[in-house]
Amino acid sequence: MSDKRNGKKDVAVFASDTSGLLAQIKQRLVGRSRGFAREENGTMIIFGLTIFIMVLVATGMAIDFMRHENMRSRLQATLDRAVLAAADLDQTLDPKAVVEDYFAKSGLENYNLTVDVKEGINYRTVTADASSDVDSMFLNMVGIETINAPAGGAAEERINNVEISLVLDISGSMDDNDKLENMQHAANEFVDTLITPDTKDLVSISVVPYTGQTNAGEKLFDRLNVNQVHNYSYCVEFDETDFETVPLDFAKQYRQAQHYEYSSAYYGSWANYRIQNPWCSNKSTEEIKPFRNSNSDLTSVINSYRPRTATGIHYAMKWAAALLDPSMRTTVTSLIQAGEVDPVFEGRPASYDDEETVKVIVLMTDGMNVDQDRIATWAYNSSSEYSHWAKYTLWYYLNNYVRRSDHYKYYYEDHDSTDADRRLRKVCAASREQGIVIFSIGFEINDNTTASNVMSNCATSDSHYYAVDGIEINAAFGAVARTINQLRLIR
Repeated sequence: MSDKRNGKKDVAVFASDTSGLLAQIKQRLVGRSRGFAREENGTMIIFGLTIFIMVLVATGMAIDFMRHENMRSRLQATLDRAVLAAADLDQTLDPKAVVEDYFAKSGLENYNLTVDVKEGINYRTVTADASSDVDSMFLNMVGIETINAPAGGAAEERINNVEISLVLDISGSMDDNDKLENMQHAANEFVDTLITPDTKDLVSISVVPYTGQTNAGEKLFDRLNVNQVHNYSYCVEFDETDFETVPLDFAKQYRQAQHYEYSSAYYGSWANYRIQNPWCSNKSTEEIKPFRNSNSDLTSVINSYRPRTATGIHYAMKWAAALLDPSMRTTVTSLIQAGEVDPVFEGRPASYDDEETVKVIVLMTDGMNVDQDRIATWAYNSSSEYSHWAKYTLWYYLNNYVRRSDHYKYYYEDHDSTDADRRLRKVCAASREQGIVIFSIGFEINDNTTASNVMSNCATSDSHYYAVDGIEINAAFGAVARTINQLRLIR
């Protein structure tokens, strides 16, 4: 009995102790939890961890975007080079194959490429689009597995309708230092670059050779209203105001230029000093040849040039500009009917606002304008006097047959070189205002500041002016030809 009573007592004591322990643990847990709730040190740790994670995400995104941009840049650079090469009309390979070959050799991998080619008789357009999927290294954590890098572009080489006035100096100084031969070679290459079997119906070249004056040629001369007094040559006198505008005035009656040679201050037999290099050339090959598109014909004409006398750049420039003016259209039509111009140029010159036509003047000289003297009117007003001055050079006749004190009576200065330079500036400015592109080439005139300034001021811009020596003239004409046939990115 005593054992049972003692056992019950022990159980009661254990139960009492356990209950107290649980109460004590509960009290301590509640106290601890309340203390933890009041604790603030853990908040900064959580905030710091959050910022750290955000920085990691942003850095990862930046890395992925940098990799994407690097791929896009490589694609675009390769594509630009490829379409430019493929669009070149001189490119004989298949344009699409050219683009694909550029990408194959670029080191790029896993790209998609589409190429579209459109071409015709005077143009080629190559359009291409490329793309590549860049695997993400960090953005995949937010579900973005790849980023697409695109590239696109197009290139075109188009030879539009081109109307060119090629103005060539054949003055006496071109006889020095093989200048004429160098010019002829360069001009012929210029012609061959621009006129090809594919472009001969699109490109016209009017060749305007000049000395002291510019010979229009009988057929072009006859289509103007000119007071013709002789048939030795066919040059036209222009007044100051004529240089202020581009077109010729078909209602105005122009004066015919005198046919004479100013030079030769020698004494002796006149038979040895007959007129050979008149101020206005009387050689049929040295006439203006308007709207030509035959390489062989142009080459033959250019190769026939021989150095003559004097330099009248302003006259040649006036003709060069007028030949590009739409007011010449009726004249071109009549020349077509006369068999002088290819019928394909019916409707030329095009209007200035014709977006399919480029008008260009290439003006070349090796010197500067000279004073323009003329025989006195009283000594040049009858058939016998026209015939007389077509035989004798002015100064040979004066020195052999006229008293020295009376020499001044036989000639006068129509305008001097300063006047000529001013007239050249005016017609150049009028041409630029109409949108005519002017390239000027100063051939071995670097030591002549006046001549260099005159030519550079005439050009459309500084980059349109070339100062060259010797065979460098080939490079100048070549650069002009390439610019006219310019290849450009269009997108």
